[in-house]
Amino acid sequence: MQSEPDTSPRRWRVETALPVCKLGAAVLFAALGAVFADGDPVRLGAGLLVGAVLLGWGVRDLVAPVRLAVDPEGVTVIRGFAGRRHIPWSEIERITVDTRPRLGLATETLEIDRGTSLHLFSRYDLGVAPREVAEVLHAVRAAGPTGGGPAH
Repeated sequence: MQSEPDTSPRRWRVETALPVCKLGAAVLFAALGAVFADGDPVRLGAGLLVGAVLLGWGVRDLVAPVRLAVDPEGVTVIRGFAGRRHIPWSEIERITVDTRPRLGLATETLEIDRGTSLHLFSRYDLGVAPREVAEVLHAVRAAGPTGGGPAH
């Protein structure tokens, strides 16, 4: 007997360790900029700038850790710094996983193509492999009230 796919609402989020590392690196770069500036405002500014960028990136991960959610009606994606946007299945043209070799390793990116916008998610955004998320999205979409809409 074949079991039905799990179509309950699901969410994927940034792993907790990632923003902690970003915030730690922000403090480290700001401190190194101050220590090694040696009176040079450019060095100090560079260290503080890198620290500020990492701080903003880490804060975003804390404020909006959920990057993608799915329910029978569609998906919810992150928008802007910490906003959200619900996209119904009828507006989604394709859900694919792009795999590319980089530095001897294969990297995967989940792509949700809406036609007018493309939403990209890495393993770091989702906390799991993009291929696993794509499988769940396809299953929820196929089991949804409209029966799926456009193919992948």
